[in-house]
Parts: sequence; C-alpha cells; structure tokens
Amino acid sequence: MRKSILTLAVLSTLALPSFASAAEEAAETTAKAPESAWSLTSNVGFVSDYYARGISQNWHKPALQGGFDVAHSSGFYAGVWGSSITPNTFPDATVELDAYAGYNGSIPAVEGLGYTVGAIGYFYPGGSWKKYRASNAVNPNDQLTPHGGRWDTYEANFGLSYKWLSAKASVTLGDWFGAEKKTGWDGGTSGTTYLELNAAYPLPWEGLTLVGHIGHLNVAGKLNLAYADGNGNLPSTSISNETNPDYTDWKIGLSKAFKVANSEGWNAGLYWVESNNDDYWGSKGYGGTSFNGKGTATKAQSKDLNDGRLIVTIGRTF
Repeated sequence: MRKSILTLAVLSTLALPSFASAAEEAAETTAKAPESAWSLTSNVGFVSDYYARGISQNWHKPALQGGFDVAHSSGFYAGVWGSSITPNTFPDATVELDAYAGYNGSIPAVEGLGYTVGAIGYFYPGGSWKKYRASNAVNPNDQLTPHGGRWDTYEANFGLSYKWLSAKASVTLGDWFGAEKKTGWDGGTSGTTYLELNAAYPLPWEGLTLVGHIGHLNVAGKLNLAYADGNGNLPSTSISNETNPDYTDWKIGLSKAFKVANSEGWNAGLYWVESNNDDYWGSKGYGGTSFNGKGTATKAQSKDLNDGRLIVTIGRTF
C-alpha cells in the first residue's frame, strides 16, 4: 500500500536583470522552447519497516521502495510504485506494485482549499490465496483455500486538503485483498473503507516538518470460523478467534528535506507508527499469523504486525 516517504519537488524560477537590447530579447524569446505542460519524477527510498495503514507489510524487516510519477499542469497525475514485502503475509509474493491515476484541483471559493479524486490498484505478482498454507495445519502441505483468487485490490478515493491538513476516503471496488467466501470469510468484502486525516506542518526551524496521521479501516465482512477446507483444517481460526479485522491506526513524527553535496531532493523521516486490534493483527490473531506454512505442527509462525514501532525512512526524488 503506498505510503510515500518522499517529498514533492518544489520548483522555482529566478528573475535576473537583463541589459540586452530589444533585438536580442526578441531573438532569445523566439529561440526559447515552450515550457512543457508535463512533468516526470522518479523516487527511490529505504524504510526500516514497511508499515502501510498501521500494519507491517514486511514482517518487521526493512524494505526498498521506488516509483515513477507523471503529472500534467491541468491537474492530472499517474504513476507506479513498488516495495519489497513478505511472503509470510502474501504467500509466494515478494513485491507489491501499485498503479494509480487521478486528478488534483482547487476550489476557487476558498483560498488554499484543494481536492483530489483517483483510483489505485495494489498488485502482488505470484501471490494468491491458492498458496495459503497454515503454519500449524493438520497437513502443512494442504491448500487451505484452493479456490481463492489473487490478493490484488482496487480502490477509488476522494480527498480534500487545506493548507497543511488533508483528509481522504478510500473504498474498495472489489473484495478487500481477496477476502470472500472461498477464502474463509462470511461473504464478499467489496465496499471496504479506509478514512484518514493527515497533517504536514512546517516547523520554523531546521527545515523540519511535523507529520501526523490517523486512519480507520472498516472491512465489509468478517471471518467465518466454521469454514473448513475438506481436509480437517479450519483456515479462518486462530488462537484468539477474533473475526473482525477493523482497527484505528496512527502515526506521528518528523521529516526533513536536505541536500547531499550538490544534489537536492533528499528526505529523511523518523516516525512512531501503531494501530489497535491486537486480537486480530497480533501474534495470537489471524492477521498476525504466517500464511506460508513456516511454523511447526504445534506452533504457528506469527508476529505482532500492528505493534508500535519507531520507523526510519530515507529517500530521494529525481
């Protein structure tokens, strides 16, 4: 899930005094190429732990990330972004790829008020619910959800921004990461929502920015504890037996833009990230248990994927 750690590039022009003659100025104007309405940027980054919406996507391990963005002066934008992830959560997938597009605009009636509308797809090459193996299954080689589909998920989103504050609502256009009856849920999860409020307040010293975030996930479905795979396994169960994945997450920290030698576009951040609902996303819950059969017959491989962590990020935009 794209949670970009990189700053947007800030472009400026310098007006220099000219002592050229009128003829020289005319020649320069004629020779000058028209400024393109399109811009292209790329980014690369490193995070000590890839947390997306309050949940670790990489089993509490570091991740490499990067992407490309194209924007038009009209407000249109599109891009792709990727990150390393763990096959513990997404069996046989080691990369998340996001593709997105949308439109940014302003509302003239209120100075500083803007909006965005867009769509995004989250893709997990090689990953599928068909490859879900329980860590403590009766037979660890059983396919627990053999009729399940891919993890790939699609969302539409709409947001508002005012100066350093922004809010966004996202809704899935299909099942939430493949969660439906064939994968051990009580029904389809289309219409799952994520609401968030973000702040990026520029501090008056050292070029620091105070970053804050709070979000809430509301999944349109719950686990079906009675679901069985036909081989004596109960894929939706866990030690806690929590069936509801909903949670609230939050983040607070500092970011700083800086130069390295003469190269600009660098940014670093230090954030505290956390979410609640330990019963589902913790080590005794369904969401915190490995899906790729790496545990033993009596002990599941698991982690607290939502526990509070101090995250370090560093990246550069080109």
